Amino acid sequence: MFSAHGPTEELPASTSRPAQLQDSSRYSNVPKLAASTSITHPIANIDLLSHYPANELCQIETMRPSASPSPSSHRPRKKRRLLPATPPHSNVDLIVNADSGRPSPAFPLVSFLWPARSGVSQWVILPLILMAVGLFRWSVSLWGYSGQNVPPMYGDFEAQRHWMEITSHLPLSLWYFYDLQWWGLDYPPLTAYHSWLLGKIGSIIDPSWFALDKSRGMEGPLLKVYMRATVVVSEYLVYIPAVVIFLRRYSRLQGTHVWASSIALVAVLMQPATILVDHGHFQYNTVMLGLVVAAMESMFAGRMLWACLFFVSALCFKQMALYFAPTIFAFMLGACFSPRVRVGRLISISFITILTFALLFAPFIVAALYNKYRGIELPLPTPPLLQNFPVKINESSWIFGPIHQLSQSIHRIFPFSRGLFEDKVANLWCTIHTFYKLHRFPSTLLQQASLGATVLSIITPCTIIGLYPRPGLLPLALSSTAWGFFLCSFQVHEKSVLLPLLTMTLLLGSDGGLSKETRAWVGWANMLGVWTLFPLLRRDELRVPYFVLTLLWAYLLGLPPTSLDLYRNQSESETARNSGNLHSLTKLVHLVYYLTMLSWHFLEAFVSTPPAKPDLWVVLNVLVGASGFGILYLWCTWKLIRQSGLMG
Repeated sequence: MFSAHGPTEELPASTSRPAQLQDSSRYSNVPKLAASTSITHPIANIDLLSHYPANELCQIETMRPSASPSPSSHRPRKKRRLLPATPPHSNVDLIVNADSGRPSPAFPLVSFLWPARSGVSQWVILPLILMAVGLFRWSVSLWGYSGQNVPPMYGDFEAQRHWMEITSHLPLSLWYFYDLQWWGLDYPPLTAYHSWLLGKIGSIIDPSWFALDKSRGMEGPLLKVYMRATVVVSEYLVYIPAVVIFLRRYSRLQGTHVWASSIALVAVLMQPATILVDHGHFQYNTVMLGLVVAAMESMFAGRMLWACLFFVSALCFKQMALYFAPTIFAFMLGACFSPRVRVGRLISISFITILTFALLFAPFIVAALYNKYRGIELPLPTPPLLQNFPVKINESSWIFGPIHQLSQSIHRIFPFSRGLFEDKVANLWCTIHTFYKLHRFPSTLLQQASLGATVLSIITPCTIIGLYPRPGLLPLALSSTAWGFFLCSFQVHEKSVLLPLLTMTLLLGSDGGLSKETRAWVGWANMLGVWTLFPLLRRDELRVPYFVLTLLWAYLLGLPPTSLDLYRNQSESETARNSGNLHSLTKLVHLVYYLTMLSWHFLEAFVSTPPAKPDLWVVLNVLVGASGFGILYLWCTWKLIRQSGLMG
C-alpha cells in the first residue's frame, strides 16, 4: 500500500485486537484523544477503531476528555520496518544468511541499495539513481561515435545531424526526397519532427551547425556537446520516466517490495547495450523504447486507448517497433473478447490507432495539398511503390500529391531493395549465409522466406497472449516475439537486439524477477547481446566504455566473469528459503557461452586472422550470438507457455 509518505506495508485483514483493548482494566493505557480523533496505525495508515466491536468503542469514547491533548501526549511516527527476511512473494534471493543475526546482500547491486531496505521513500532514492545513471551516460558520450573522422560519408552521427539540417531548412514536402545519396531521411515522420525541433534549437545556438549543404561532415567540439546533450535530454524526457512509472506499477501489481523494484530499476537503466549504442555509437533508440514502455504501462493500467497512442507513436519514431506490433495487436484483440465481448472497446481502439497515424502523417498530406493549391510544381522522382500502383493516378488530380508523398515515405522507411541483411548480424540468415550463400536467390524469394520464418516464430507467443490477454504475460510475449523478429525478419541490424533485451530486463521487476533463475537468464541475455555488438563498437573506438560498462553491469548483478556465486549450489537451508538452485543444464549452457565469449575476446585481441579470412572473428561472433539468441527465444516462449497455464 502507498501513502503520502511513500511505500507502506499493508495490515492484514486478520489482524487481531491488541491485548490492551481485550482487557478493560488496561484502558488507562489508551492515549488521550480529541473527540474527532481516530487511532491510526502508523504503518498501514488505516483506522484501527474500525476493527473493534461497538461496545468496546463506546468504552473508549467515554474515556476521551473534552480538552485537546497536551503536547506531551504526542507520539512520534514509528520507524518503518525493514524488509522481512522472508517476504510474502517470491522476489527474494536478495538477502543471504537471513535467519542469522547478520543478514547480508546477495549481490553487489543489493549492497549499494542496502540502506533503502528500511522502506525509504522512492522519491528519496530515485534522484540518486537518476544522477548515477546520468553520469555513466555522459561519460560514455566523451568517447568516439559512428563515423568520427571517417570521410567521405562519416556515419550515424552525420546522418542524425544531416536530418536536423534538411528538416530545419527545407519545406516538408522535400524531406523524403532531398539528396538521398547523402544520408537521405529513412525514418518515420516522428523522427523527422524530432530532428526539426532539435535543428531549430541548435540553429539558434550556432546557425553554422546546420547550414544547408555547407555543414556536411562538421564535427566541431561544441556541436558534439550539443548533439550528445540532445540524446541525454530526449532519454530523460521519454525513456526514463516511462521505465520508472512502468516498474512502479509492475511491482505493485506483482506484489514485490519497493526496495526490489528500485534494484530492478538500476539494472534496467544501466543496461550496457542501450547506453553504448545511444550515447556511444550515437542514436535515439531510447525515445522509441520509452514510448513502447509507456504503451506497456498503459496496458497494465487498462488504458487501452493511451496504449494505442503511445505504441503508434513508437512505430512512427522508429520502424523497429514493429517487432512488438503482433503481440500488441493480439493482446488488444484478446482484451476486446475476453472475458466478454466488448465491441465498443474494439471500435475505440481501431479509431484511435487510425487517428494517430493520420495525425502524424497529416503534415505531409497538407503540404502536398498546399503545393497543389498554390500551383507549386516540384520536380520530384516517382517512387517505386507509386510506379507499381495497380491504379494509374492522374498527376493533375488533387489526390496525386498526398499519395506521392505517402508512397515515397513508405519506400524510404521500408528499404526492401537493400537485401536480406546489410552487415554481419547474429541472426538466422547471416548464419545460413556463412555456409550457403543466399545472394544466389532472387530478392523476392528471400523476402517470402523471411516472412514465412518470421510468422512461424511469432505465432506461438501471439496466440497465447491473444487467448490469455493478461498484462503479466506481456513482457515474456514481447520478448519472444522480438527474438523471433530479430532472428528471422528482413533487413535486421545489430542494434535491433536492444528491443528483446529491454523487455527481458523488465522481467527483473516482476514477482520472482530477482530470483536466481530469472537473474541468470536476463543477465546472460544482456551479456551476450552487448558482446555481439562489439564489432560495431570497436569500429567506433568504444572498446574502453564497452569493457567498463559490461563488467560493471556483470559485477552489480553478480554475473560471470566477475562472480560465479549465481551458479553455485546453496545450502539446504538457503535453498528452502530462496528460489532454489539453477538447473544443471542452465549452468552448463551459460558457463559454456561465458567461456566462449572470454576466449573470443582473447583471440580477437591477440591472434591475427588468416589473410584469406579477414572476417573470421566477426563471423564466429555471429554464429555464437545467433545460437545463443535462439536459446533465449526458446526460453522466453517456454516460460510464457508455463505462466499462461497451458501446461496445467
